[in-house]
Amino acid sequence: MKTYYLTVFEKDGTNVLDETFQAENDDQAKKLGAEKLEEKGYSNHTHRCAAPEGHLVLFHR
Repeated sequence: MKTYYLTVFEKDGTNVLDETFQAENDDQAKKLGAEKLEEKGYSNHTHRCAAPEGHLVLFHR
């Protein structure tokens, strides 16, 4: 399992969510990240999900 980082921002740059979660791979992390955003109501906010290696697996501006 790898630790992925999910971050959500307001339009003014304020950080509104910063959490980590575990996933087996990038595809699973993308799915889990999207589910977390949906359940917390942040799907339309600027967000990113980064892999432990630093690359993005999910991004929305």
